[in-house]
Amino acid sequence: MQLDIPAGDFAGYIFDLDGTLINTMPLHYRAWDLAMRDAGLPHALDEDYFYKLGGIPTRRVAEMFGEHYGLKLDPDAVFHTKEAYFSAMQQDARLIEPVVAIARQKFATHPLAIASGGPRKIVQRSLEVTGLAPLFRVVVTADDVTHGKPSPDMFLLAARLMGVAPETCLVFEDAEPGIQGAHAAGMQVVRVPSRL
Repeated sequence: MQLDIPAGDFAGYIFDLDGTLINTMPLHYRAWDLAMRDAGLPHALDEDYFYKLGGIPTRRVAEMFGEHYGLKLDPDAVFHTKEAYFSAMQQDARLIEPVVAIARQKFATHPLAIASGGPRKIVQRSLEVTGLAPLFRVVVTADDVTHGKPSPDMFLLAARLMGVAPETCLVFEDAEPGIQGAHAAGMQVVRVPSRL
């Protein structure tokens, strides 16, 4: 995996989780596909459309799928069903080693944060089952902000909690909504290919 890392000394590093540090996007797709079929979708979920929504908070994704497919659904019910399916698959998650190696290297000298569109309970469990939890003293999730990605709110909160200026942060992201949010926060971004 080739990562285009900009030159410069950054004060803090912010990482998306799913598709950036952990190769969970295929698991999320399977969980969403099952949940949407339970909600009445008569065919497989569009995988390309799913990947375009990476980083958007889970409840909002449920609403967007309902709108996209013209389904009347309860976004909260779909959210809980999807997270239950994903929780059952979480132990199958694998690290994206080139990005994890950067996090481990920077951990010794810089503050690190997670900025994830997932709910806190799922994000914390992913960090714990993969052994990444000790690297991140700041964890920002969809539960912590009013506006998720592509809004800059998550990234700005992560910078504030790390005690560094937003413009001195480098963000690692795999999905367009997160990349847009990081740029809106005034941060440089390293794009991580999410479809490994």
